[in-house]
Amino acid sequence: MALRDLTRSVAGGALSSGMARLNARHPWSHNDHFHRWILSNLPARRRKALDVGCGQGGLVAALAPLFDTVVGNDADPAMCDDTADRCADLANVTIAGGDWAHLDGPFDLVTMVAVLHHLDVDAALRDVRDLLAPGGRFLVVGLAPPRSVTDHLWDAASMVTNPLIGFAKHPRVSRVGPQPPSYPVQDPVMAYDDLRRRTEAVMPGARMRHRVGFRHTIAWTKPA
Repeated sequence: MALRDLTRSVAGGALSSGMARLNARHPWSHNDHFHRWILSNLPARRRKALDVGCGQGGLVAALAPLFDTVVGNDADPAMCDDTADRCADLANVTIAGGDWAHLDGPFDLVTMVAVLHHLDVDAALRDVRDLLAPGGRFLVVGLAPPRSVTDHLWDAASMVTNPLIGFAKHPRVSRVGPQPPSYPVQDPVMAYDDLRRRTEAVMPGARMRHRVGFRHTIAWTKPA
């Protein structure tokens, strides 16, 4: 990740540390930020939804009023417990650990937020395709290491806009300082262009877009 690596090397990492302190003054969740995008791209039929890698349950809770049934899944038992606690009063929410690919479908919606790069991408895409009902949607918020010129331009835009978005979302200065993430983290290794080719091979017509916040999105509707 060249630009981010460069900030770590300048003045012995002083630039990177300074940016981290600046961003920590106005913290925001890059993943939660895209929940609105997911909610604005839901399928017309909303019987059953699956959030793979549900984390602390924010998206599951947001989907619950909009679907008959919502299943939250996470490989981390602690994350499953967090989602179960958050959604304890939501009767239509089920939490399932373990292998999501063998859950009882079909689903009208499958979501993954900062999850796909943790998985075997080709197998995961095929499994989602099989789990979706005709007309169902697959919505992804993902990460990829920058490789192309376009990737690096979006990376630079994310660096510049990160503190601005933070100020807009969290104008009051936080005194806590940089905090470690509250969920398991894994650096992505598959480049954006490679992921796009693999996605299109399994899900023809999928729409993939760069986004600020060091993220990209994928949207695909299974043919009826």
